[in-house]
Amino acid sequence: MAGKFNVSLTVIRFLSHNFEGDDEMEKKLDDGLVTWFWVKNERNERVSYRDVVVRNGDETISAIQSMNDDNENNYDLWIVGRKQGINPVLISGLSFWSENDEKFPLYLPPTPWDGGSNRFQASVKAQASNVSIDFNNVYPSIIISCGKTRQTGFYSLLYGENPLKSSFTLLLLEFALIIVLTRILRVLLKPLKQPRMVSEVIGGIFIGPSILGRSEKFTSVMFPKNSKFIVRNIGLIGFTYYFFLSGVKMDLSLVKKTNKKQLYMAFAGVLLPFIVISIVAFSLRKSMDKELARISSLGFISSGLALPLFPVIHAILKELNLLSSEIGRLALSISVISDAIGGCIMVLFEAAKQGEGNHLAVLWYLISVVVFVAFIVFVIRRSLLRVAETTPEGQPVDQAYVVSILLGVLVMGCLGDISGITIVNGAFWLGFAIPDGPPLGSTIVERSEMVIVDVLMPFSFAMVGLSVDVNAMSSVGWSSLSPLFAITATAYVAKLLGTLITSAFFELPLRDGVTLSFMMILKGQVEIVVLLHWMDKKIMAIPGFTMMVISITTMTAIATPLISILYDPTRPYMVHKRRTIQHTPLEEAELRIVLCIYDEDSIAGLINLLEISNPTLSTPFVIFSLHLVDLVGRACPVLIDHEKQEEQDSKYAVCHTIHNVIKQYQETKGECVRLHPFTAIVPNKTMYQDICDLALVKKATLLILPFHKECLDTLGGQLTETVRHGVRSVNSNVLAHAPCSVGVLVDKGHVNQLALRNTELHFAVLYLGGADSREALCYADRMAGKFNVSLTVIRFLSHNSEGDDEMEKKLDDGVVTWFWMKNERNERVNYKEVVVRNGEETISAIQSMNDDNENNYDLWIVGRKQGINPVLLSGLSCWSENGELGIIGDYISSLDFCCTASVLVVQQQTLRGQGSDSTSGRFACNPSPTQKVKDLLISWCW
Repeated sequence: MAGKFNVSLTVIRFLSHNFEGDDEMEKKLDDGLVTWFWVKNERNERVSYRDVVVRNGDETISAIQSMNDDNENNYDLWIVGRKQGINPVLISGLSFWSENDEKFPLYLPPTPWDGGSNRFQASVKAQASNVSIDFNNVYPSIIISCGKTRQTGFYSLLYGENPLKSSFTLLLLEFALIIVLTRILRVLLKPLKQPRMVSEVIGGIFIGPSILGRSEKFTSVMFPKNSKFIVRNIGLIGFTYYFFLSGVKMDLSLVKKTNKKQLYMAFAGVLLPFIVISIVAFSLRKSMDKELARISSLGFISSGLALPLFPVIHAILKELNLLSSEIGRLALSISVISDAIGGCIMVLFEAAKQGEGNHLAVLWYLISVVVFVAFIVFVIRRSLLRVAETTPEGQPVDQAYVVSILLGVLVMGCLGDISGITIVNGAFWLGFAIPDGPPLGSTIVERSEMVIVDVLMPFSFAMVGLSVDVNAMSSVGWSSLSPLFAITATAYVAKLLGTLITSAFFELPLRDGVTLSFMMILKGQVEIVVLLHWMDKKIMAIPGFTMMVISITTMTAIATPLISILYDPTRPYMVHKRRTIQHTPLEEAELRIVLCIYDEDSIAGLINLLEISNPTLSTPFVIFSLHLVDLVGRACPVLIDHEKQEEQDSKYAVCHTIHNVIKQYQETKGECVRLHPFTAIVPNKTMYQDICDLALVKKATLLILPFHKECLDTLGGQLTETVRHGVRSVNSNVLAHAPCSVGVLVDKGHVNQLALRNTELHFAVLYLGGADSREALCYADRMAGKFNVSLTVIRFLSHNSEGDDEMEKKLDDGVVTWFWMKNERNERVNYKEVVVRNGEETISAIQSMNDDNENNYDLWIVGRKQGINPVLLSGLSCWSENGELGIIGDYISSLDFCCTASVLVVQQQTLRGQGSDSTSGRFACNPSPTQKVKDLLISWCW
């Protein structure tokens, strides 16, 4: 009828309040048909659609009568379905009115014609909108209405149009509001060590019906019913892609690599809380709602609260920079195993839930799961492995594959929803099929993570916030919420105690056990999605959902800063035992060196530094080469011991190439050098932890780091600098926490051309006093033993000993005397003293050495800054741009110094209790937990 040019059609859909009495299958069929109808007629201005929500038959009749009394609409024909599938709530109390069974209870007897038509006005105002979701009901309902998204003609405020009537304009404003609000909350809460999830949930609640949403004006302007559907769909897409990324990063091979300790802790940490929660839940069944009291529902809740889930724990540990820590690795391993256990448990309970009405549905659901997983493993996984294998080494995956995979997320989500697996599980399982790390996993993460996490996820939590209604909790009363609250509280206590008991059984330190317990109770995105699923399954209503979201957010907000306070990953690095070159006797022990490699460009300079360091049969070097790779495309850090061949994956072939270059050097030195190659694939922010861990475990004496700037020769003979991104922060943290001495090499390439040619080399030591200068002199003493090395030591003294520290002066005198007595007959070693009054004279003396045509130095060696007389550096602090080199090291390595010689800056080990000497106060000696709490409060107040 609507296709006839002179017919106007009005469709009125009646919905029951809170979907009471709805048949789920009939509801889905109705939604599908209505959606099809509006997609077909959305541009037909003669067709309109309205929704009326009623509680009983009386309200249904009233709404119809108001339509009939409407003077604006004179209807010529009423069309109505007879009675099949009608929600009985809509016609409750009307059956005794019906006199004609062949019609249906809402049949209106003939009334006096008024101009040949009845009149009708809906009690719900028509909205110009797209499909939306009504979050004011206990369960989300689809309300479909259609109107113009934009007026025809020129769109402007000058024509009196309201831009917020345009769905797209309103969407842009919602994007801006949600993202800006969550960013502000993120900035405010970050000093309190709150994770991103907490700020985003609070932001969602802030705009929801609990706070701003209580204002009808705000809701009608920013989140009218027609826009809530858009917010919900974008939010669901955000969760879908977030779970996909979590699957991409998740390394299931950890399950194979877990030891008995991790396996037992995972089983105990899941099963013990699950049993306790189940006992409490079943004991409270009589006081629960009917849906919540079902066995399948209680199983859902018990398993959901008992499981520590990998995506949540990984995200928070990453924010706390604990991924590479010992306790962080343990937590990740346990959570991966728990995910594997939990996945099986959740599938079983989902099958039980779907089989409540039809036992055959259990079989069909399990068949769907098996077919879905088989398709992913045997078809998608193999295809993606072939893509990764055909991608050239070091090159990103072709853009077409990336786009296809990202579109495939939506397809697999759709297939998952159709087969009953849910949208997010379909995307999550697809993520498992993506080979983690380079080239495929890393490329996908690099190109999509920012948009997903920073743009879509705030919308996801806005969707959650619009469903959270604190007022609904007060309206239902405590009696209906107390069972759910008791189960939730029991879950957290059981998780804490269960993990703590198992930690004690495996002899973890109490502090680490408590920290691990707090990590295991972290909840976040996964649990919130599960809650949405429970609400969709009518296991819980808005009040219960609100209470659960608030409890999850509160416990995570409490646990996260406690983890930060209790666990300091740098605590083991500050040791009591001396691990320095100065305190390593030359004749008695080998020199154990950790060689850090960031890229292929730094290898040549590091190898030549080893060569001029003079390894011999009597004083051999044990080299632990550590290639550092930024963790992209996978979640779990990996430390590869290449001697044990723990990792044979071709995607890390560049690591083997780098270590092979060093191995070739080791083969030329024979017994003088022993090599142990490692590769650490870790986040940039926590690389220093792996470096310090390796140095600590291997009892290294020296750590050698390439400087973050690389100097290159141009065609004109001038030097230019390139920057290694992310390296500076790593070096600064290593200098702050290293368990041994550290050398930072500023490689300008000059030594590389000479060191391996037996050409005569000239080195200069700038001795300004202090522990670092003493360590630098002892290192240079080893170099002086090489037959082709000439060494000049310049000691700077203040005029009239002004500013000298008496103890440091005595220590300096002792080391210098020892050095000179040892080398007094070595014609290739020179020693000079320069007396200066201030920093300007110090710089002038160094510059004169550089300008001396008789001495062309190939390497400058200088202590960093510990114990230097401040008079020698007075007036120079404002010149320093690179604090990790110290003031003098920064000056002689700069392009302004006009020198092609490389620079080695040495820092002596800092013992526990002496404080950490770093580039900023952030790296001061480890504060106590009380001091950490004070620092958090002070930083937040600022």
